[in-house]
Amino acid sequence: MGYAQLVIGPAGSGKSTYCSSLYRHCETMRRTINIINLDPAAENFDYPVAVDIRELINLEDVMEELGLGPNGGLIYCMEELEDNLDDWLTEKLDDFLDDDYLVFDCPGQIELFSHVPVLKNFVAHLQRKNFNVCVVYLLDSQFMTDVTKFISGCLSSLSAMVQLELPHVNIMSKMDLVKNKKDLDDFLNPEPHMLLSQLNRRMAPQFEKLNKALIDLVDEYSMVSFIPLDLRKDDSIQYVLSQIDMSIQYGEDADVKVKDFDIDSDGDE
Repeated sequence: MGYAQLVIGPAGSGKSTYCSSLYRHCETMRRTINIINLDPAAENFDYPVAVDIRELINLEDVMEELGLGPNGGLIYCMEELEDNLDDWLTEKLDDFLDDDYLVFDCPGQIELFSHVPVLKNFVAHLQRKNFNVCVVYLLDSQFMTDVTKFISGCLSSLSAMVQLELPHVNIMSKMDLVKNKKDLDDFLNPEPHMLLSQLNRRMAPQFEKLNKALIDLVDEYSMVSFIPLDLRKDDSIQYVLSQIDMSIQYGEDADVKVKDFDIDSDGDE
């Protein structure tokens, strides 16, 4: 059985930075992970790329040849990936061992994980290949400045959860850039009644029933809990990784893979 993280979230939420920090953390732990780039527009990477969608299709080429804009071109690229699940992707996945741990760095276009079926079909293919998959949804902590933005972020995450039907770990990213972390305390583990009260104060009276329905929806799906991630702290990265591992049952059926390190003549690593 293989294991996989599907790293998604809005553009600029820190997905690639998360992937590179996770890779370095696992390298320090002598734990092997393989990061796969699914963004056909990506150019630079701070981590070794095990598989790159640009080997199959490149956004710049699509825009030039078909006259599409960035969003339309990206959707075209992802649909091309969908058409090649049984060929190109299967060939790439067959290069990994049965118990390898893969991390998929996805594009940030929200429609890919809200209503376009590409990622849903991609996940189904992974599951047919006997992968346990978890969604890692990143939301920029600096986006969480008031209750309306928080609810918007929760609903976006909920949309991905309903669409992909996978275990879901929500991460509040870029905590290392937050100057006053007390401003975020109300949003890390908020009370539904507190959120409703704040929404009602911010919006006109005719929206009170809508506000209550939104809060009830978010509360019912337990989507009001985010794990803060400070990439400067190894214990923060490790806690996030442990929550993800738990959701995909990593380590229960397989031993943690350990990298081989050369040992010098003195016996030091």
